[in-house]
Parts: sequence; C-alpha cells; structure tokens
Amino acid sequence: MKHTKLVTLTAAAAVGAVTLTACGGGDGGGDAGGDEEVHLRVAWWGSDHRHANTQAIIDDFTEEHPHITIDGEFNDWTGYQDTLATQVASGDAPDVVQLDDEFIREYADRGALLELTDVDTSGIDPTIVEGGQSEGVQYAIPTGVNALVMMANPELFEEAGVEIPDDTTWTWDDFIDISSTIQEETGAYGTNNPIAQTLMVWLRQQDKGLFTEEGQLGAESEDIEEYFTFLEELIDEGGLPSASEMAEEESAVMEDSLIATHRAAMGMSWTNQLPALTEAAGVDLIPLRFPSPTGQAEDNGLWFKNTMLLGATAGTDHPEEAQLFIDHFINSVDAGMHNMMDRGLPSNDEVREAVVEEVDGQDLVVAELVDALGDEITSAEPMPPVGFTGISDELSLRSQDVFFGRMDADEAAESFVDAANRILE
Repeated sequence: MKHTKLVTLTAAAAVGAVTLTACGGGDGGGDAGGDEEVHLRVAWWGSDHRHANTQAIIDDFTEEHPHITIDGEFNDWTGYQDTLATQVASGDAPDVVQLDDEFIREYADRGALLELTDVDTSGIDPTIVEGGQSEGVQYAIPTGVNALVMMANPELFEEAGVEIPDDTTWTWDDFIDISSTIQEETGAYGTNNPIAQTLMVWLRQQDKGLFTEEGQLGAESEDIEEYFTFLEELIDEGGLPSASEMAEEESAVMEDSLIATHRAAMGMSWTNQLPALTEAAGVDLIPLRFPSPTGQAEDNGLWFKNTMLLGATAGTDHPEEAQLFIDHFINSVDAGMHNMMDRGLPSNDEVREAVVEEVDGQDLVVAELVDALGDEITSAEPMPPVGFTGISDELSLRSQDVFFGRMDADEAAESFVDAANRILE
C-alpha cells in the first residue's frame, strides 16, 4: 500500500487507545454549550513542552466555554501509567484522557471508554479514524501520526570524526561500526536502550512480525534469538550503555535520557519527540531512518503509527462536555497551532495543512522526513493484542538478562516466547 504525500498523509497503522474504567471528576451537570457550571479533568503525559501546549489549548477552550473549567493532570510516561492505574482502581479517573495504542484490545473492548458519538471526524482520513475503534465502536480519536526513527547527535559524531550516515543506504553492520567508533573516540555510547518497537522493526525487516492480525505471537524463538544476538554484539563492541544504565533509562524522563544528556550519540524515538528532545539536548538532533539488512530504504521496516489518541472515560459525569473538548482539540486550527507537531502530524486535514504552512526548524525536518517515508512504508503494524503490556515487560526483562549476562541469547529468546504465548492464551 502506497501512502500519499504530506498534506494528505494517510496513516496506515491499525491502532487504538488505552482504555480505562472511570468515574468523572465533575462538579455538577450541564449540557455542552449551556450555562450550568461543569468541571472536567483532563490527563496526559509528555515533556514540559507538551504540558505548556496542552494548557494553552485548555485555556482557549475554557475562554470559549466559560461555564466549563478544566484541571490538567500531567506526568511523564511511566508516572502517567502508574497514576492512572491507581485512579482507575479507586474509581477516580479523569474525564478526558490521552491514550496510546498499546491497550486497545485489553481495555476498550471491555467497554471501559465512552463511545464517542459527538466528535466530528469528517475532516480526518477514515484510516486514521479507524485507529481509535474497537469492534467498530469509536472510543478515541488519534491526534496525529508519526514514525519510529533514530535520532543522531551531530556534535558527538563530529567529535568522533564520524560522518552522519546516509540513512537510505546504511546497514546494521554500519550501525555497529559507527556505535563502536563513537564510544572509542568520545566515551559516549553509540545508542540508547533499545525499546520494544525496535524488535518490531527488526522483525518487519525480515518480512515477519511480532504479532499477527489475530493477536497471536508472530515470531519464533529463533527470530528473537537473532535479535538478542545482535544486541550481544552491540554490547561487545561498546555500542550500548551498561546494563545498569539501560535499566535506569527505562524509567528516565525525556530530559534525563541518554540522548538528551549527550551520553549517547543516537537514540531510538518517535518523530514527534524531535523538537522536545532537541530542546533538552541543546543541539539540533538529526532524525534518521533505521538501518536495514540490505542497505535499501524500502527495507527499513518502519510504519506509520497513530500518535496519542484522546478519549473520554466511561464513567464521566459530563460526556457531552468531554466530547466537546476532544472535538476542539482535534478539529480546531487554533488548537493545532498550539500543538504544532508535538503529537505528530495532525490528523485533521485542515489543521495539518495550516500547521505545515507554519512549521520551520525541527518541525519542518520531521514533516519532510515523514513525507519521504510515505514512499517507503508499505504495510501497517497489527493492533497490539490483549496482554501487550505484559509481553513488553517480558521483553524488557529478558533483554536485561542478556545485558547483565544472566542468559545467553538462545535462553532469553526461548524464555520470552514461552512467556508471551502464555500471556496470549
């Protein structure tokens, strides 16, 4: 499947939303647009940059709807998950929540999110809209699209005497050589801690997948062993941080990450995070396509992912007002100008066109790269299955076993596959 260009970009990913059982945080009722006082709680995760942008959107919305007041609740990714899980368990979840695609089957299919019947999606490509659906029911709306890339710090490359690679031709062998040279010449690591999606890219490059469309494991232990063996080689060449540093990296906020603090020359991240990472690093990071086994751009294994979605919790006392805010957030050009590309290329066509006309700097770099990737990405990534979080945790644990030398690649791979299949039973 060929994707269209920037302004009419179609996100191919079949993605969805985190789903939550909730009680609204309202202080009274009232119809949307009425005069009765309504109080909403809106929750999201992200960098300080995203917090400021989101608060500006909230301020505009409440100025337009003075009978509605909104309290923002924000955190980093790990803290957001933990806090929200506690709120859900206690029946005190926010009214509107920022969502990710990992948990759609696990939570949305339980009916824990409000069905969104009053949000206008006519200005959004249907394939993007479908990313917030489960069993044909709209539980969330994607705010935008992005892709996984390799961020490069040009200062560390220059210090090491290494040129920024041509990301349309570089291979994994090139990646290992570059990482090793940078570590030897600068003391900085070649790259940061690989994330779960790195394995997904690795498998897609071999025409395989971590999951099937039916929500089953799509990889064999031999496939995972090859990936762990690659990580072992990268460790041996000095391209990866120490095992303890990688364990710490998993819970680090963006501003303290290895790439932001110049302790790693490259970092695996999503395109929408480039401006915030650049601000944290104090240098214009360069987004690169992933290396491939063949050195051909069309074999890079990347895919378009719907970025953060917005949904309303099923127990909200104010479903109309919650949807009114989501509609404003997604479809308002003014809201889009606050967001710009922090949550990816905007999903609404009109908003995206307005934003693209205004972007410069790192946002323009992202827009141009995502545009170029549209000629190379040919398939979607299946929706994560029920149990994805547990499987991701298992992958992290087995990766750490490899990093700490507690398991060989074959042992870790077999253990991971056995655990993943048990979770998916």
